[in-house]
Amino acid sequence: MDLYMPHRMLFESEAYDYPLGQKLLSFAKEHKIPHRTIPAHNRVTGLPGASAQQKYSQAKKTIVVGLKKDLRFQSCRPSADYQFPLMTSCPGHCEYCYLQTTLGQRPYLRVYVNIEEILEQASKYVEKNSPSITTFEVASSGDPLSIEHLTGSLGQTISFFGQLPLGRLRFVTKFTYVDPLLSLDHQGHCRFRFSLNSNRVVEHFEHHTASIEERIEASVKVAKAGYPLGFIIAPIMLYPGWFEEYGQMIEKLKKGLEEVKTFSVPISFELIQHRFTTKAKKVILERFPDSQLDLEESQRKLKFGKYGVSKYVYKKEEAQLIEEKLSELILKAFPTATIEYFT
Repeated sequence: MDLYMPHRMLFESEAYDYPLGQKLLSFAKEHKIPHRTIPAHNRVTGLPGASAQQKYSQAKKTIVVGLKKDLRFQSCRPSADYQFPLMTSCPGHCEYCYLQTTLGQRPYLRVYVNIEEILEQASKYVEKNSPSITTFEVASSGDPLSIEHLTGSLGQTISFFGQLPLGRLRFVTKFTYVDPLLSLDHQGHCRFRFSLNSNRVVEHFEHHTASIEERIEASVKVAKAGYPLGFIIAPIMLYPGWFEEYGQMIEKLKKGLEEVKTFSVPISFELIQHRFTTKAKKVILERFPDSQLDLEESQRKLKFGKYGVSKYVYKKEEAQLIEEKLSELILKAFPTATIEYFT
């Protein structure tokens, strides 16, 4: 797929004091991308668009360049010990994405230029937790690979963690710009995970992302470069023919990875079923009024989570069916794989 190119770039004034800020400013000037200075990331005004749909689309074409000022890392259980923020949001227009509500009215992309300070803070967390291994999730609030061609931040982070004996990195992506990362001295400390789904889900709901074939091709490159490899199948959706289509996707993955003779560690799979909240449904239908997502509450079970947040999930029998059937498909194709389930 084509690399992401922003339509506008907005800079916090402090960003100009950092090498990455200067690099992005030069990029904007070289490619004649409209750019201006703003007081702060939460004071973005003047983006075009009359409807919620148009405003969302234009925000996704906007990069806000600034600093990560709060360097306290938030918990990221059960995925990792901590979130590791390099950026927020991504160019994808995935209808079901939890960032639809998490980012609210600010779905534009944010890039943090004080990368050295963030890395230094990570090393302090690792040292404090010694002799245990500390794991950081880079994609908890966005997809850094989607703009790696602009920032280089992910590659810098992978190299840094390659030199941390007790530090581990992991992230998930729907993008495929992996070539600059293949020769890095990662020491096996970074687990690449690719988000996969059936053709129907990708075509109907994962707009402006790489195709399944492109993601599998990138995963082969990553495996050959010795990175630990994983896959997230999410959100798993039930619809007529779902089992056959998910089976076809796993078969494509098996065939693609046949040329990889050895893996540094067993391949991991994370299975996450489709869920939604009342708030998410409202936002999704504002931005995607013709969405074909199954958002019918009466067909779901209301599950209460932490902090009083409730979500609609598949009923028990359906959830068990998904888990059993997909596990069977995965283990038939990859007998040594590890599988985690999330409902």
